[in-house]
Amino acid sequence: MGKIMVVAGEVSGDMHAARVVREIKKLAPETRFFGMGSKCLREAGVEVLVDPTDISTIGFSEALKNYRQHRDHLKMMKKALEREKPDVALLVDYSGFNIKMARITKRKKIPTVSYFSPSAWVWGKRRARKMARARAVIASVFPMEEKVYREAGAEVHFVGHPLLDMVNVEESKDEICRKLELDGEKPIIGLMPGSRKQEVEYLLPEMLKAAERLKKEKGDFQFVIPVAPGIDRDKIVEMASRYKLVLKVVEGANYEVMKASDFLVVASGTATLEATIIGTPMVIVYRTSWSTYHLGKLLVNLDYIGLPNIIADREIVPELLQQDVTADNIYREITNFMSKPYLIKSIKRDLEYVKNKLGRPGAVRRTAELVLKKGKLYI
Repeated sequence: MGKIMVVAGEVSGDMHAARVVREIKKLAPETRFFGMGSKCLREAGVEVLVDPTDISTIGFSEALKNYRQHRDHLKMMKKALEREKPDVALLVDYSGFNIKMARITKRKKIPTVSYFSPSAWVWGKRRARKMARARAVIASVFPMEEKVYREAGAEVHFVGHPLLDMVNVEESKDEICRKLELDGEKPIIGLMPGSRKQEVEYLLPEMLKAAERLKKEKGDFQFVIPVAPGIDRDKIVEMASRYKLVLKVVEGANYEVMKASDFLVVASGTATLEATIIGTPMVIVYRTSWSTYHLGKLLVNLDYIGLPNIIADREIVPELLQQDVTADNIYREITNFMSKPYLIKSIKRDLEYVKNKLGRPGAVRRTAELVLKKGKLYI
């Protein structure tokens, strides 16, 4: 019976790791799993020894506050590795922590696969070199990721992005509108302020102010907020109640809202890639603490923050960052694009180009096969 250690640290990593675990179980049903993660990995049958999601943060100064807990978690996982002696390790996202885990697995001679690897194409090639020196095998989900890790000397397998399998809405726009009680004949604007409380607090008020102005000046606009997992719906409703605005707040319908919407205002992150696959035009917004933003500017060598723009290597959708995330600017972007059908058509064409660069469906299966192969559990 094979044994696999899985290490994931945030909600998204927990979800992606769990999907790989389920696929491995189809291929090698007797495999046992243990490690670090949260709800999704538990539900997939992993013995979760550490759940770090309560200290998941964005930003440098924010992460420093939890340094001691991160250090304690690393010690716990090292002890578990020594005790359990797994055949292979699967490290998912959680870059700073998993770079350290990869060094430990190398010393213990445990084959290691890195999925959603440290973003060396964002933070610089040094991260890629660290993972290459740790002999982690990279299951690459982005084309630019494949290139930078290969140049660093790592073994890289381009598996493609798992969202190509996950983002699939069979219902038509009309069917979704009927279900959500929206008028498909009137413009629908989706507001997506993120999956972290901090993001919602920074971004949602400006989104709601812009929506309030749009409703006042252009009365036929409709607004809908799909509540991200882990976000309190009541908190969203309470924040929205401060504005003279009628909007829908729905749960468990992110993709449906994306498909039904004519335009999205969306926090930078995975949701922008989901919207890309669905093909919905958007403006990307993001705001974080002053210290995190300016330190990031010093460390990050990227012209864009949004994944669609990074993958395309040009701005195909507008971005509003930091002090530019204002109700006036959001209002301007929405009205500009919604009044010019040729711009909407152009964005949709560019989004299709980016979608094609993400590879082909089957990423989770290919990753599961790679993990089993490296652990000599299945060939």
